[in-house]
Amino acid sequence: MTQLDPRTVDRLAEVIVDIGGPYERKGYELEALLQRARWEVTPIYDGSPRVEWLRDQLEARQEYPGEVERLLCRVCDPIEYDDGVLIAEEIRAAVNERLAPEHLAITLVSGRPVLGAVQTAGQDPTFAEPPDLQQRLAALVSDQETVHVLMGRVEETRICVAGGAYRMATIGIGTFIEGLLLAVLLERDEDLRRNGFPDVRRRTPPGKRDPNKRTSADWVSLELLIDTAYDKNWVQLDATAFAHAVRDFRNFIHPRKEITEQPRFDADTVMLCWGPVQALMNDLEQNLPPLP
Repeated sequence: MTQLDPRTVDRLAEVIVDIGGPYERKGYELEALLQRARWEVTPIYDGSPRVEWLRDQLEARQEYPGEVERLLCRVCDPIEYDDGVLIAEEIRAAVNERLAPEHLAITLVSGRPVLGAVQTAGQDPTFAEPPDLQQRLAALVSDQETVHVLMGRVEETRICVAGGAYRMATIGIGTFIEGLLLAVLLERDEDLRRNGFPDVRRRTPPGKRDPNKRTSADWVSLELLIDTAYDKNWVQLDATAFAHAVRDFRNFIHPRKEITEQPRFDADTVMLCWGPVQALMNDLEQNLPPLP
């Protein structure tokens, strides 16, 4: 996401604070909202007029578009509100109205809000890799060599897209998800690190799972990684389902699958795969404590 025009920032601050409206936020509620949006440094409300205060915070974060994006997604997230989807949809419509001149829109991918670009009025938003990706990875994964390898996959995906190699780009996005989940699960769960992964695959009936079976991290599948993250409540159900869709695209690395199913790969395929990645990262950032 590029920097927003100052007038857009003004209008978004008005929507989020909602002075005199049904969803008005007090100063302490704005602080809490920014904290839930996982801003690296949560500003303390100083008692000044709330709209102007929030506008100043947004302006100060213009150099960090990932933080602005996470805030916009958070205010449109059903999980933010007691009444869930109804309120979130009303606020999302208001936010999108203010974002329209910027050719941006918040849409739901796997049930979670994601910011996308709108090329032409009336078209669905398109998606790219998450902004500030390296910074966000470093906040989730402590091993810097792993972050370096994952960013290498992202760079190669960019090269594939630029050269029209959309098949390999989607495969690259799938391997990015695999590496991210493996790193996060192993770093943050000592039992998985020591004993391997239990069989919690959702597509396998519980009666057919071996409760004593453990899979080494050297052999764990992307399917099991996704379902393990869901089993631990680190990612939500919808994000899990869409991550499996990206996994299915990743599996076209096998020529036999491609020959059998004969898919068509294009730029839209790549953009559709980045959407679930954003939703997956949003869930991980929401549900995991920050690294020390």
